[in-house]
Amino acid sequence: MTRQPVVATPIVYPDSDGMPMADNTKQFRAIVTIQGNLDALFRERADVFVAGDLLWYPVEGWPDIRRAPDVMVVFGRPKGDRGSYRQWEEGNTAPHVVFEVLSPSNTLTEMAAKLEFYDMYGVEEYYLYDPDTGDMSGWQRIDGRLRVIPELDGWVSPRLGVKFGRAVDGIQMYWPDGRPFLSFVELQALAEQERQRAEQERQRAERLAARLRELGVDPEQEA
Repeated sequence: MTRQPVVATPIVYPDSDGMPMADNTKQFRAIVTIQGNLDALFRERADVFVAGDLLWYPVEGWPDIRRAPDVMVVFGRPKGDRGSYRQWEEGNTAPHVVFEVLSPSNTLTEMAAKLEFYDMYGVEEYYLYDPDTGDMSGWQRIDGRLRVIPELDGWVSPRLGVKFGRAVDGIQMYWPDGRPFLSFVELQALAEQERQRAEQERQRAERLAARLRELGVDPEQEA
């Protein structure tokens, strides 16, 4: 009797866990703002990968061991699109920094399990933000474990260089040069203000040039 060769069934690592990225507009806006600012912060670093709501598989052969951080930052890994982050295909590099944004549906048990997961699989910095209150908590890996950061006001992320500061509406994040993290709408508003300021300056210069010509003065010579 001839034996048939045994064909191993390939392990499937889904690119989606079937869960929504956010439960409401406030949570979604916070996730996009954090991810977008961090992506922009490291835009010139080809070796920094920033992602939002991407499934992370830390252990090969175990597709049930996974999490989809709201935002994660990995140093030493190239930019580029991915369906999921399979750690064994990424130089066995775990995400260095992870952000989670709370939603009303999150339970204490769920958040405790996430902290345990990030602690177990090597995250260096973990931040938990509540968009309803503006509160934020942080953990840093010390002596092989994630330890709570006692006070985020004035804290500077060792990995990101981002500063955290207390504002009227809660904890605010700042670029290393001191600029606050802003949403796309806020950035567009600033850009429009700058456009209007530049247009006003152009019109003022044109009026001045016209007045000089009326007086018989060459504006080019005056410039």
